[in-house]
Amino acid sequence: LLSLRVKLKKMEKILIILLSFSLLGGISCSQPVQKGEGPVVVISTDLGDIKVKLYNETPLHRDNFLKLAGEGYYDGVLFHRVINHFMIQTGDPDSKGAAPGIQLGRGGPDYTVPAEFVPGLYHKKGALAAARQGDNTNPLKASSGSQFYIVQGKTWRSGELDTIEMRINGNMRQGILRTVFSPFQEELNKYRQENNEAAFNQKVTELQVKADSLYNATPKFTYTQEQRQTYMTLGGYPMLDGNYTVFGEVLEGLEVLDKIAAVKTDQFDRPVQDVKLKISVLK
Repeated sequence: LLSLRVKLKKMEKILIILLSFSLLGGISCSQPVQKGEGPVVVISTDLGDIKVKLYNETPLHRDNFLKLAGEGYYDGVLFHRVINHFMIQTGDPDSKGAAPGIQLGRGGPDYTVPAEFVPGLYHKKGALAAARQGDNTNPLKASSGSQFYIVQGKTWRSGELDTIEMRINGNMRQGILRTVFSPFQEELNKYRQENNEAAFNQKVTELQVKADSLYNATPKFTYTQEQRQTYMTLGGYPMLDGNYTVFGEVLEGLEVLDKIAAVKTDQFDRPVQDVKLKISVLK
């Protein structure tokens, strides 16, 4: 009886680990996006201008961004989180006039924007993407109503991109397991409490087969040759793909992005010398 309890306890721990992952749900970069002529804005900063095109393929983020920019919402906000070789983040209204040394990044309107994950929109250098709360409180990956970041990143080797694909697909598999197992937790707990090892094992095997079938039928995450080449030459941050909505890209001003990313920051990744911005809508 003791060995049965130990075995069931081990299986329970394995099950909890499997259920702790979030479902990515068939995200794939394999189909290129034909990006049309979206609206263009200029992000004017203390270190220069960055011209950005917004994607029509992400209309909720595009329209929200244009609305806020047109209202002057972003005028005077700071780049409050800057990490060299990663990204520069802004859009917190509480940063306007904030005293030096104060940690920022919690401000924004009282709404979020539903995620718009579009195959082919990825975190290359210069990608404009929406910040958001973490998965624990935000499992649907909804975007902040105002905060956004511009990717700087770094260049990647082909093998590193292979590893990222494997990790994303592995997380997808674990997410499917979570989706399949979750409705049967009460039944599995009952078998455990009854020390019914046979019924427990049979149900776990049955659910595992179902999860494997769903995973095998799900399109896998892969990068196109063009995307691989971009990550290997221009650079970016592929580990964010499929987790944050990309809704635009830099047309001009990557050198300004690099200047901002290189500024001295404090323990909160906030620039020691404020970098302010304003946004103008060109078309």
